[in-house]
Amino acid sequence: MAAGYLDILRARHAARLLTGTLVGRLPSGTAHIAIVLFTRAEGGSYTLAGALAAAYGLATAVGQPLLGRAVDLYGQPRVQLPAAVLSALGMALLALVGLDPLPLAYLAVVVAGVATPPLEGGLRALWPSVLKREDQVHRAYAMDAVAQEVMFTVGPLLVTVLVALWSPAAALLVINAIGVLGALSVVLSEPSRTWRSAPREAHWLGALRSPGLLALLGTFFFVGLALGSITVAGVAYADDHGRESVYGWLMAAVGLGALIGGLAYGARQWTGAPERRLRIVVGLLALGYLPLTLTPSVPVMTALAALAGVFLAPAIACSFIVVDRHAPRGTVTEAFSWLVTTFGVGAAAGTAVAGPAAELGSTAWSFAVAGAGGAAALTVLLATGKVLAAPARTPAVVAVSENDRNGAVEPGFSTGPKA
Repeated sequence: MAAGYLDILRARHAARLLTGTLVGRLPSGTAHIAIVLFTRAEGGSYTLAGALAAAYGLATAVGQPLLGRAVDLYGQPRVQLPAAVLSALGMALLALVGLDPLPLAYLAVVVAGVATPPLEGGLRALWPSVLKREDQVHRAYAMDAVAQEVMFTVGPLLVTVLVALWSPAAALLVINAIGVLGALSVVLSEPSRTWRSAPREAHWLGALRSPGLLALLGTFFFVGLALGSITVAGVAYADDHGRESVYGWLMAAVGLGALIGGLAYGARQWTGAPERRLRIVVGLLALGYLPLTLTPSVPVMTALAALAGVFLAPAIACSFIVVDRHAPRGTVTEAFSWLVTTFGVGAAAGTAVAGPAAELGSTAWSFAVAGAGGAAALTVLLATGKVLAAPARTPAVVAVSENDRNGAVEPGFSTGPKA
């Protein structure tokens, strides 16, 4: 298993691109925590903290596909670095000005959110040209999904350390400065500088004109809803057991499960259509959420949380392949950005629904939201099976330094004529 991942990291530029992207995404991965801590330190209420964090999240959801389309049109360096700098300046404005005047604070987080660079989609557009071989691209997608889990675990810890050593304002400034350095590392690399999108058909819908991509976005809205609801349901479960540390154990268990699942998924060379495999993986993901409604003792619940996370990273990794196959030519960065946006909006919806479910019903009801989200995701995949079975186009697989929709298909699944 480890040998396959090491082969990828030994490839020229691969380690730099992966590391730079993760570091560059640090501000967006920690923004909600940093904003809440800063608001509370400035004397703001939890309601205001939540509102500012939500404003940032919504602004990010709007900005990602727009910037993704700009990357497809104008290249990565011209978009990614200026966006990263503007986003950092927005957070710096919040840190330096504070909450008074309040409209300026909202403007700061909105600017920071809208300008968040689409580094995630940009990396996935680069993998085919960096790695060349289909099996390595497939494994890189899995490694990417695993790396996200590490980032979402280490990032919040780094914020809390910076707050403890200095202040919440300093944490905002340092995290965003680090993010700019990460984006700079990516855009100065040869693959990013030389990458060009494939020619695209002018259409105002861009990537959204693909029915298959729309089906995938609908699926991952509900996957995001399930995951978002667990973050709230976990708090309710910890309150029931009178220990705040329980929440940390549950979230760590979900992350550990995703880490194990992603590593195992990427270690194997898969054959067959990825759309069919995605249905199976999402079905298992949905099944893993259901036992959480039993809310058993803490040790058992922790084990169930780890089980619930096992199929998350494989589902995300497999979705990357499906995006490549269904995004219209020349729109893959935008398509990946739409996936990020839809997943994030779904997670926000999950947190919004799980809270009332816990207050009006019980902790089990809040975990039931996750089960319902998983079931809805599987339903969308099953209902759109015919759409997903017909990719927009099927050219021969070639590894090029451009945004070719089928530049990264999984081993054993040929989308073009045999040589």
